Amino acid sequence: MAESKVSQSQLYEWLTGDEDSRMCRDISDTACHEQPRNFFLHLFAALGNKLADELSSARLVLPWLLGAIGAPLWMVGLLVPIRESGSLLPQLFVAGFIRLKPQRKWTWVTGACLQALAALTLALLALFSQGGLGGALVLLALAALALARGLSSIATKDVLGKTIAKGRRGNLMGWSGSVAGAVTLAAGGVLMLFGDRPGEIALATLLCVAALGWALNAICAARIVEEPGAVEGGENAWSSIKLGLRLLRDDRDFLHFNLSRSLLLASALALPYVALLGQQQSGTELGGLGVLIVVSGIAGMLASPFWGKRADRSSRQVLRDAGLAAAVCCLLGAAFAWLPGAWSATVWPYALVYALLVIVHAGVRLGRKTYLVDMAGQDRRALYVALSNSVTGVMLLVVGGITGLLAQWLGTTWLLVLLAGMALCAAASATRLPEVEA
Repeated sequence: MAESKVSQSQLYEWLTGDEDSRMCRDISDTACHEQPRNFFLHLFAALGNKLADELSSARLVLPWLLGAIGAPLWMVGLLVPIRESGSLLPQLFVAGFIRLKPQRKWTWVTGACLQALAALTLALLALFSQGGLGGALVLLALAALALARGLSSIATKDVLGKTIAKGRRGNLMGWSGSVAGAVTLAAGGVLMLFGDRPGEIALATLLCVAALGWALNAICAARIVEEPGAVEGGENAWSSIKLGLRLLRDDRDFLHFNLSRSLLLASALALPYVALLGQQQSGTELGGLGVLIVVSGIAGMLASPFWGKRADRSSRQVLRDAGLAAAVCCLLGAAFAWLPGAWSATVWPYALVYALLVIVHAGVRLGRKTYLVDMAGQDRRALYVALSNSVTGVMLLVVGGITGLLAQWLGTTWLLVLLAGMALCAAASATRLPEVEA
């Protein structure tokens, strides 16, 4: 047992670059002692969650599912708003409830189990549903998955803040993204072998693997050593809303962060449109989906450790650089669509842009998660996370609806140009954020 602990500490110190695994900031001595063990539990929990997210992606996998079962085309446009807003909007309402729990990891476990059940439901729908009714059931299952995801999300960040010290959180998220990217790469490679064969069984298999990923997430979360925390300050939904509005009014840095985060939605909104350009060239065959999953896995494997280390030094600079890079990717995608020639009439140039945009979006996600956890104090971290996510959920519905109308009116390529402008505004806003890692 002693040798195992020594080996675990040594591996932890190698992964984080720390010479002393017992040096901690902003967590208790007990949490510091358990940090190497908790680090790996967080790592494998995040691996399961990230893998499941990729294999049930509303930007890639679920559009293929709706196409395979013959659902109406307009339903595809609802996938990303339901997935993202459904997980973000309810969080402010459960923040006060979670605050009343001395140990928040059990809320995390509950959310992960519910996501696993929703993924199994989607797998069954891939095998046995058809047409508009099947599509409506897919949207309902996705809504349930999104709500469970929101429950886990707020608890995960609160447990992370209690068990992993400042200066190591970005590194942890970076390594988990890298490992998950490698596993996703293998899944996409298998899909490419299916070529143009019928995809119902393969899609159901992907969704079953996603359910296993969330089961792994729940098991690891349950084993994290979390000290009971303060339960004072737990509020009902209306009290949380009033307090949240006061925070937005009084904490100018927090308001500025949420403005930057809303503008950075450009990277998330651009991803399905870049994938759509690729789908228009390759059709709904699983080979094209496999290509996009493979490049997504490679991109995630390359991006996360790079962004993670940078986020621990300055998450503000990560947000700024990700905004600039998102603008470049959007313009590049539009340029490929306008180029004449057979090369631009295949899935590959759009897969390249998609990969670059996945790398950029990883920076956006890592940067804003690290910034938010580091800027919030322990007493109100759960509320800050929930409020920020709820604001972003509202903005996603508004901006997503507007971009959908603009795409219908202007077309996909000109929409990407407008999203590039939005990303540039995000970079300018992030440049003026204060540093929180000092």
